[in-house]
Parts: sequence; structure tokens; C-alpha cells
Amino acid sequence: MTQPILRISGLRKQFSGVEVLKGIDLEVHVGETVAILGSSGSGKSTLLRCVNCLEVASGGSIWVGDELMGYRQESGDTVRRLTESQIAVQRRNVGMVFQNFNLFPHWTVLQNIADGPRSILKLSKADAIERSMALLTRVGLADRATAYPRQLSGGQQQRVAIARALALEPGLLLFDEPTSALDPENVSEVTDVMAALAAGGATMLVVTHELGFARAAADRVVFMDGGVILEQGSPAEVFDHSQQPRTREFLRKSLV
Repeated sequence: MTQPILRISGLRKQFSGVEVLKGIDLEVHVGETVAILGSSGSGKSTLLRCVNCLEVASGGSIWVGDELMGYRQESGDTVRRLTESQIAVQRRNVGMVFQNFNLFPHWTVLQNIADGPRSILKLSKADAIERSMALLTRVGLADRATAYPRQLSGGQQQRVAIARALALEPGLLLFDEPTSALDPENVSEVTDVMAALAAGGATMLVVTHELGFARAAADRVVFMDGGVILEQGSPAEVFDHSQQPRTREFLRKSLV
């Protein structure tokens, strides 16, 4: 098996004294797609936000490649919290697609995608446009490059958001329920793109309620409940041979 690009050890997170994550241990390997399932409030989205340093963990550690996210390891066991600008540099290797698309409404589709390569990677305008058009072709939206977000359907906007995340060529992609804000008829156009990324060897950690996507496209399924990982395994193991009653209950209700 390939080396893990993501290593989470003993991750804890509290909000106002309430422990939302209670010691998460998880690895994601290069080229692996891991789907995280669980009911609302189980800690799934908080886990992703900690990985991307959008939330400061209360304990534990998160490594992406050789980077200790949010910190710099100094002599011995001493670690120092990084500044926001330093954390922003670490995030270059972690792309994130949110529930809501977060596109700039006053920019065209092409501008939304090309901004990162130009401002962060310092590509020339021509190179940034070339990369962005290639990504728009990849997500099936090359003909919408000059459109504005308001002129797109929700599914199209989310595909633009995926292209924008890919534009920085991150080693790890995080998806936080990317279809939850979509009308049912738009869901498949987004999950089809994600399935193609998975088949192409992208490394993805996906919080999702789309059980069909998890079964078909994920290499591993993780079930979270009450801030802990209750069960994980291959899609067949989790969906067809769950070991935990809570997992079976969740799947029974979700598959109705």
C-alpha cells in the first residue's frame, strides 16, 4: 500500500466545553478515496475543518505529507502554532469543496478558477487560463467559462468549485457534503465528476450522504457516530456486513 498522505492521531475538538471529536485516528493513503458517513452532529464536518485548519483542534495531531498542520515542530517535542499566513501556505496541498459553492459572484467562471493559480502559484495569466480551461473541460463546463455564477445551476456551480480546488494541484481533496445544497436532479452531475476523480487516482476524503457514491467510488468507508469512528472497512464490509448495530441502523434508515 502507498504511504499515507494524511495521518490523524488522537484528534479532539471541543466547542464551549462540549467534545465534538473524541480522539480520532485515521489515515488516508495516496490515491485512496475515503467516504465518511454518519448522522448530523456526528463530527464529520468538524473533522474536515480541522484537517484544513479552519478549526483549531483541542488535542491530537494532523499531518498532511510531512507538514504538521497548523504547527511547526521545533527542537525535541516542542511545537509552535503557525501564523494565519503560514497556515495558508500549508493549505496549498489541501483542496476543499464546501456544501455551498463560495464562488465570487462578480467574477466569471474562468476568473474564479484562474485566481488561485495566479495569486498563489504565481502562474502567468496565459498559463493560469490554460490550466483553468483544461479543468473546465474535465468537469464538463468548457462552454461556460465566461458565464457568471448566477447564470449556472447549483450542480454547475459545484463543478466549478471542484475545478477551482483542483487548480492548485493539491495532494489531498476534502469534500464536505458537496451535494447537500443541490436539487436532486443536479446531484449525479457532481457525483459523476467525483467518481471520475476517484477512478483517476485522486486522493479524497469525502463527507457525504450519497450512499450510492460511497458504495461505488470509495476505496474505504468510515462511519462516525458521537464524535468517534465506530466502524470502517471496504464498501462491501460496511454496507453488507456491518459489525456495529448503530451502523446497521443508520444504513437501514438512510437506504429507505
